[in-house]
Amino acid sequence: MAELKQITSEAEWEALLQGSKEKPAFLFKHSTTCPVSANAYKEYQEFATDLDKYYLIVSESRPVSNQVAEDLGIKHESPQIFLLDDGKAAWNTSHWNITEKNMKEALEENIK
Repeated sequence: MAELKQITSEAEWEALLQGSKEKPAFLFKHSTTCPVSANAYKEYQEFATDLDKYYLIVSESRPVSNQVAEDLGIKHESPQIFLLDDGKAAWNTSHWNITEKNMKEALEENIK
């Protein structure tokens, strides 16, 4: 199972986005003050996958969070998860839709 890796800089985000052109990865935007985000983060932590799993803490890395929204063209939400593939978001969802079942389906439907 992939360990979670925190990104805290725009350079790390850019490397992650570029790296997704070679290998898909997940990115989770986490709010440490939100109970919905805490639940979603737990689902994300427990989700077993061979893909790399990244997260960012929105309150600590606001510029990175804003850059993610801008680069992907997807309005910021928190919590929010992305399946990155080929330098773009192949799938994303937020809040209570961040479940193991939905992440598994996202992989099956978007990654061949």
